Amino acid sequence: MTLYLTEHDVEQIVTMPDALRVVEEAFRALGEQSATNRPRQRVRVPDGVLQVMPGGLPARGYVGFKYYASFRGKTRFWFHLLDAHSGDLLAVMQADRLGQQRTGAASGVASKYLARPDAATLGLLGTGWQAESQLQAVCAVLPIRIARCYSREAERRTAFAQKLGAQLGIELRAVDSAEEAAREADIVVTATNTREPVLRGEWLAPGAHVNAIGSNRAEAREIDDETVSRSALIVVDSIEQSKIESGDLIGPVERGRLSWDQIHELGAVVAGKIAGRRNRDDITLFKSNGIAVEDVALGGWVYERAREIGAGKEIVI
Repeated sequence: MTLYLTEHDVEQIVTMPDALRVVEEAFRALGEQSATNRPRQRVRVPDGVLQVMPGGLPARGYVGFKYYASFRGKTRFWFHLLDAHSGDLLAVMQADRLGQQRTGAASGVASKYLARPDAATLGLLGTGWQAESQLQAVCAVLPIRIARCYSREAERRTAFAQKLGAQLGIELRAVDSAEEAAREADIVVTATNTREPVLRGEWLAPGAHVNAIGSNRAEAREIDDETVSRSALIVVDSIEQSKIESGDLIGPVERGRLSWDQIHELGAVVAGKIAGRRNRDDITLFKSNGIAVEDVALGGWVYERAREIGAGKEIVI
């Protein structure tokens, strides 16, 4: 029978340490070419858009797909997990929390391999739902002691700083500008819904690592050309998907500031096929689009854990 899991079920099961471990394993499988990822497909209709993301981890015994529908200001996320041998539908789960945690975990994995291991300060641009898991993940893999966060609404960024600072046991301060958050930071994270760059390369300190995670549309950018030009190493979750929807990189390529053969995939880094950080003063960049194999990996783990503890509800389909 198929297991049905609600957002509450997923929240009770998934933890960031588990997400980090599972997502790192998924990227290693991609790097070793034992996993399959297909780019996000978008179907636009007059009142909204349907987005579908399929992938497979045959070594884990799973294939699956996430889909989410954005209509009239509301977005609903679902994930379907199938047995890679029989095609049986193993689980259907609500997938908002799943997506938040796997996106944060991907940045945590990237930071582990690309940032300086003694990185202690973080600048966060954005204080929304995704920003929470970004901060949680980076703090789980690096010795972050001090962080600064910025978003346009002062009340919101102050509340975010109070909540996450207490939760993570770090000094987290809300600041009045993106520049103040980013300057002198060892790690800079952009987690916004902007269409225009919020991070300028001139603000980056030598040795900084950037996780740009907010935009996955060709017409939207969070980082400027100088951020890209100053980066000694640029890594993405999927080059194929980046060519379709990564406005942060498509623009610089079109303007001759970058070429696709200068860009590497995180899976190759995790698998040891590409070196991560080479020099202490290098600026490194991880451009995250959010890919399907992350959902399959974490969704599969959530399913296994749910079976172990008796969570969810059996349904007949």
